[in-house]
Amino acid sequence: MKCELTDQQYPRRASRGFSLIELMIVVAIIAVLVAIAYPAYTSYITKTHRVAAEGCLSEYANYMERYYTTNLRYDKNPVTTVANSLPQIDCGTPQQTGANYQYTLPAPTATSYTLVATPINAQLTRDTLCGALSLDQKGTRTVGGSGSVDQCW
Repeated sequence: MKCELTDQQYPRRASRGFSLIELMIVVAIIAVLVAIAYPAYTSYITKTHRVAAEGCLSEYANYMERYYTTNLRYDKNPVTTVANSLPQIDCGTPQQTGANYQYTLPAPTATSYTLVATPINAQLTRDTLCGALSLDQKGTRTVGGSGSVDQCW
């Protein structure tokens, strides 16, 4: 005698979604991916902001050289007598790199200057390797952090 079970005797449970275990596995996989990707992403953003600041320092250096050709000295500033003053050019605005770096011109002389880009806000805590970047009238690049010029420029 053959015994067959019918659907009415043992009804199938309808699948209505994911079980809690399946959802927890997906959440764990996403957490691992985020734990790997987020530090790489913030490192990339930090490097991108640093490269933008380097470009802005070059723009300021170009400004200083144009200024020198007009005035035959770097320290004469008709706008203001503040030693750290620099004109506001497009790359230094908060919409560009000004939200991450502060640009200064500490004590220029008639024949020399050093431009400094100091990290501020989140860039200050993220970019501990390079710190402040500087560029002088000879094109000499220096860093204020523990990294080398090759790593940071």
